[in-house]
Amino acid sequence: MFNAIIWLDNRTTKTVEDLLEKIPNNARNINYLRPLCGLPLSPYFSGVKLRWLKDNVPVVSQAFSKGSAMFGTIDTWLMYNLTGGKDGGVHKTDVTNASRTMLMNIETLQWDPNLLKFFGLPKSILPEICSSAELYGHIAQGVLKGISISSDLGDQQAALVGQQCLAKGQAKATYGTGCFLLYNTGPSIVHSQHGLLTTVGYQLGRKAAPCYALEGSVSIAGAAFNWLRDNINIIQNSGQIETMARAVDNSLDVYFVPAFNGLYAPYWNQDARGAICGLSEETTSEHIVRATLEAVCFQVRDILDSMHKDCKIPLAKLMVDGGMTVNNLFLQLQSDLVGIQVLRAKIAETTALGAAMAAYKAVESRYQLEASLSKSGPREAFKPSISVTDRNLRYQKWKMAIERSLNWETSTLPHGEREAFDGA
Repeated sequence: MFNAIIWLDNRTTKTVEDLLEKIPNNARNINYLRPLCGLPLSPYFSGVKLRWLKDNVPVVSQAFSKGSAMFGTIDTWLMYNLTGGKDGGVHKTDVTNASRTMLMNIETLQWDPNLLKFFGLPKSILPEICSSAELYGHIAQGVLKGISISSDLGDQQAALVGQQCLAKGQAKATYGTGCFLLYNTGPSIVHSQHGLLTTVGYQLGRKAAPCYALEGSVSIAGAAFNWLRDNINIIQNSGQIETMARAVDNSLDVYFVPAFNGLYAPYWNQDARGAICGLSEETTSEHIVRATLEAVCFQVRDILDSMHKDCKIPLAKLMVDGGMTVNNLFLQLQSDLVGIQVLRAKIAETTALGAAMAAYKAVESRYQLEASLSKSGPREAFKPSISVTDRNLRYQKWKMAIERSLNWETSTLPHGEREAFDGA
């Protein structure tokens, strides 16, 4: 057993560089595997992290050699331990979690031999891939002994279900440490040409057809406010955010790109670093707090623009959930800066709701998710209140700030340029 590696961990950057060297004809194309798994090569995904563990942690490497290694994402680990662990625990995952490993074929929904060969990993250590709603096993001990485990979805895919985005063309955004947008593409696999991920949205039963989605991942959303609190002491707690941001009418042309560990969708640039642009003598803490809220909104617009380009269908409304959605000013800014209606879920933690709905679907086949969701009542709506001209001008300046954040990781500079930089 070895410590889990979280999704933001960038120790795997060197592993990505090594894998890029394996691509034929020295192409170094991060999208080389996308036709098979729907994903670009990035430190983000767990297949890359597994390869890093094999190469860098002796106890893991030894387990590979002995044939005793077992791998899984967090759902697999939880299910294994709940069902008995070493004493008969099941080693399973579902299609949504497996689709984020870079090891599952997005069409067959099975571990792909070509992907495993590319990463140099054996199939024997991987869990069985199941649907998102079926009986996986039973809790082995404790007060819940005998209770069935009957749903398994990735965090964002569960929120897609909980947000009622069950029809093609519907989309949701979840705002937490990061921000994740999923756009339902129905039974069709859409291979993005504009920096998005192709993923399985859900498969509600072993015999059910899978539903696919496009996903845009923002690595830093709510985490940016942790940085304001812990690193530069602009805020003391999250309760201050909306009050401080409302204390000023605008961000005074300040733009904050929180690329602390690179940029995810749609840029996929691991060499980017954070930047605050447009500072003047009049800039205050309140302006920076407001600019941080707007930074999340602009990153969402980046992703929605890519979704529009890939799917050719303009989004009329965006379902939202997660911790940041308690902030009314933030949701108004989001609506203003993307130019569409934003609808807040009645239940902020829709991931748990979606997982519960899938579990009930597994034990009651006649259960119709769409019928139950239609009774969930109205959502609170936020509508755009600024002009198209103002919106596009501010977005243009955001793109200027993005340009200034790129290529700050000096270790990736060509050798000659690095020497010039070091000697400056």
